[in-house]
Amino acid sequence: MKILIIGANGQLGTDLVRILRHHQVIALIHKEIEVCDHQGTRKILEGYKPQVVINTSAYHRVDLCEDHIEETFKVNTYAVRNLARICRDLGSVLVHLSTDYVFGGEKKRAYREEDLPNPLNVYGVSKLAGEYFIHQICQTYFIIRTSGLYGVAGASSKGGNFVELMIRLAKEGKPIKVVKDQILTPTYTKELAKKIAQLIETGEYGLYHVTNNGQCSWYEFARVIFELVGLHPDLSATTSEEFGARAKRPHYSVLENANLQKLGLDDLSNWREALEQYLKEKGHLE
Repeated sequence: MKILIIGANGQLGTDLVRILRHHQVIALIHKEIEVCDHQGTRKILEGYKPQVVINTSAYHRVDLCEDHIEETFKVNTYAVRNLARICRDLGSVLVHLSTDYVFGGEKKRAYREEDLPNPLNVYGVSKLAGEYFIHQICQTYFIIRTSGLYGVAGASSKGGNFVELMIRLAKEGKPIKVVKDQILTPTYTKELAKKIAQLIETGEYGLYHVTNNGQCSWYEFARVIFELVGLHPDLSATTSEEFGARAKRPHYSVLENANLQKLGLDDLSNWREALEQYLKEKGHLE
């Protein structure tokens, strides 16, 4: 298949390029495609005529989104609507990445695809609006909701990822406070990329939750990182209220891979096992 990847140098995009290499991959980075330039994006996609378009681009600095609402919606909503229209016109399959932050955290069981969204922040609202445009416009699409991503390449806009940030702070000897009242499933982009590659082959279009299995708080995630790499920083738990982040986040946003289960494809690792594999790949573990 001819597969065009938008955001090919991000942590997920990098893994997708590697895992999909047996296909004809067109790997585009931000300087090669600006999704907010609707006419330019259409011209590029019409030139390549891909069978599949994978959109990993997003404005995802969650706290900044609260103050940069127009920019957030330009990238996460209107650019997505434009991509959906182009893919519809070209007969291309659109694969779009969304987020656990479309949910409000009211439940105490993992959210399934059919559960009602209730985003608490600008980022979540903008991503949900993008989903709705795809539902409305496209017939052949995969919307992939995931959470807590970390990958070997790191997130360029965030200067790495949570795992690398924790290790760096620990090595600098700084006291570290991490929230204990936000429960999620951290997800390794390598496993996510493999699952996206599998899903594309099925032709079973629709909405999917795709995360590693199990759940933890951000605090527990940090504690296990340090435990595995043998670091002993001054780590303490805090609450979302005490931490005082600009954007409100759900206290519980674990996703159940229910639609993957129906296809017999929910074989992603437990989050601890995935973290260990990542740490080995990064050279933090023998």
